[in-house]
Amino acid sequence: MRLATFTEGGRTRVGVIERAEVVDLSVNPDLPTDMIGFFGTGAEGLNAARSVAANSKQRFALGSVRLEAPVLNPRKFLGLGGSYKSHLAEVAHLGIQPPKFQIWFNKQVTCVNGPYDDIHLPRVSESLDYEAELAIIVGRRCRHLSGAEAGHVIAGFTICNDVSVREWQMRAPTHTLGKSFDTHGPIGPWICTPEELAAARNLSIKTFVNGELRQDGNTSELIYTFEEMLVELSAVFTLEPGDILTTGSPAGVGFVRNPRQYLKVGDIVRIEIEGIGHIQNRVVSEP
Repeated sequence: MRLATFTEGGRTRVGVIERAEVVDLSVNPDLPTDMIGFFGTGAEGLNAARSVAANSKQRFALGSVRLEAPVLNPRKFLGLGGSYKSHLAEVAHLGIQPPKFQIWFNKQVTCVNGPYDDIHLPRVSESLDYEAELAIIVGRRCRHLSGAEAGHVIAGFTICNDVSVREWQMRAPTHTLGKSFDTHGPIGPWICTPEELAAARNLSIKTFVNGELRQDGNTSELIYTFEEMLVELSAVFTLEPGDILTTGSPAGVGFVRNPRQYLKVGDIVRIEIEGIGHIQNRVVSEP
């Protein structure tokens, strides 16, 4: 299934995407209208959603609704750095070595943005960059996962632009400030469940800026498995339904190019991941 958060008629709720329509799950009063609550219903909720999708006539054309960030209020939004072979190769001349361990950083949850909403060029810096990433959405509360268990806590996958303000990112090893500006976490357009995206480990991932191809990679370049990522994180803290874990970005980011190609006001950034779809965001001045 493809699960979306959408707004129609002034109401925001969860739906299932089928072809060019969204099936409204709120026709079943037992299903929560927010994605975190929906994941909390577990397998029972997924089965109920499948039943609604198969039988309900409460459908809207995609063009008639507003697609929101699939998870509007996650408790955690984490990013993994240095995880793509091609990206490690392109930064090697800067003296950046392959990591010995997984390098995770926080994106503050206030950066969450919709799949087609504007990105702000900050008042305090012009070093605005893009990073196309496949994101894991956690489906249930978990801690101390084993490798065999880890795959079962994945609710699905979505697209993320890990928008980065490089000047602020480099202020501290944690990277948090440069990764957390408001609007700098566009995700969506929906969540593909694992059965919907069986080939998640071998997906084309591309970034276009004003139609120009900037990143052209594949998730097969990842140096860690999804299970390894979940085992690492759950050894430290509890993962919860709706947590967003972005898995890293392939070669082609703006700050490594010669000359550097940072984003400017008016630029249109489109990220495509095979099997999911695309998100597209326009750069505007911070209001």
